[in-house]
Amino acid sequence: MRRLFYSSFAYMVIGVLSGLFYREFTKLNDFPEGQFTQLGLAHTHLLTLGFLVLLIVLALEKLFTLSSSKLFGWFFWLYNAGVILTSAMLIWHGILTVLGEESTKMIAGIAGTGHILLTTAMVLLFLALGRAITRDRARGGIAVES
Repeated sequence: MRRLFYSSFAYMVIGVLSGLFYREFTKLNDFPEGQFTQLGLAHTHLLTLGFLVLLIVLALEKLFTLSSSKLFGWFFWLYNAGVILTSAMLIWHGILTVLGEESTKMIAGIAGTGHILLTTAMVLLFLALGRAITRDRARGGIAVES
């Protein structure tokens, strides 16, 4: 549980700092206000996928002890790798946009890999959650409608 708590907290700090970077970097480079750059998406990805989702998973861990499943360990590491990889590519692409440089297919490919990791991790989370709910029902725990 501590690992989830500290990870969520770290994403909150990094997410807020990425928003600050977005604002200051675009101002410093005279980037037109309101023009699209993926730097803003990095800010929201870090806060939503990192901070908020991991807080929800923390609550699920408290309720169902998800970490007792081997699937949960796989979820945790693949999910974090996916969030970091995806956010890093958003930042890289956003910086290139602000600087007026072209992005490459490599950045899109790496970002796609990050999304694949996120998707795989979410499937593992749902498998672990499903097993925990089934285990809990068998013990007469929390009633979940079928």
